[in-house]
Amino acid sequence: MKVSELGEFGLIELFEKILGSPGDEVLVGIGDDAAAWRSDDQIQIATTDALIENVHFTLGNTSWRELGWKALAVNLSDIAAMGGRPRYALVSLGLPGDTEVESLVELYEGMAELSRLYNVAVIGGDVVAAPLVMLSPAIMGTAENILTRSAATPGERIAVTGLLGASAAGLVMLQRGLKFDDKTVSSLREAHVKPHPRPLEGQILMRNEVKAAIDISDGLVSDLEKLCKASGVGARLFTEDIPVHPMVRTAFKEASLNLALSGGEDYELLFTGSMEVIAKVKGLMPCPVTVIGEITSNEPGIVRLFDKHGNEVKLEGEGWEHFAPRNANKYR
Repeated sequence: MKVSELGEFGLIELFEKILGSPGDEVLVGIGDDAAAWRSDDQIQIATTDALIENVHFTLGNTSWRELGWKALAVNLSDIAAMGGRPRYALVSLGLPGDTEVESLVELYEGMAELSRLYNVAVIGGDVVAAPLVMLSPAIMGTAENILTRSAATPGERIAVTGLLGASAAGLVMLQRGLKFDDKTVSSLREAHVKPHPRPLEGQILMRNEVKAAIDISDGLVSDLEKLCKASGVGARLFTEDIPVHPMVRTAFKEASLNLALSGGEDYELLFTGSMEVIAKVKGLMPCPVTVIGEITSNEPGIVRLFDKHGNEVKLEGEGWEHFAPRNANKYR
């Protein structure tokens, strides 16, 4: 069997079976946004997420400084999804030998800019020769308690932070050379190349009775399916309630909803809770929070979409998955 036949998530499940149980001190192992284990009086959290040239980015569309920012941001988002506080980073870097040193200065300036913003210290890593650019940061953090993908229960509402679709719209704009007004171009481009993770918001969720969460990296529906599968539940989403970014609605019109549902890389938080819990969280958040659906007890792992008239609708696109044929030649 080829890796492309098994798929990214089938491969992860295979690794989990081979490695077996990690031990009682491990609270969360393979299959969530980050790993977590108890150490003395604190919970430790760690994650790593690689960015590979011509798979996740192209240097024609992304500056070195933006690449440094994004490489850390996507990892900080995994810590945020667990309700953790990011603390330290290690950065493994693969480079062709003809890479300009000035480019690497810009790369690390981008990392430094984001690390200062979120009070994260880059404390080491590794540099190796490679045929193309590869960044693989590892982020370590701490938490009082943790959010997981496996804690959603039937009857809970589904909510998201922020607005959706801008990163995917920015990617389409860059790839196709689409022309919009200056403000739209700037906003959509920044949404894609300089995402802002939500660690503060994740900590607010963790401290206010939310149990289940995931960050939106592969697409809203795709990531919700992962949460539902881990929790053994299903979900209903209401398309009228999806908080599509207004610039995406204006620029992409009828395609905007699909960008929000399946585009990915928004790095917002998707979480579940009772209406009372979500109402409380809304009052504490520094960003918008929108209820978009509900958790159901039937069809574990299945997410169904309904329009404002109650009619079921089909998702036109699919979320990101490595090794899937549909992702050929698509930069993410």
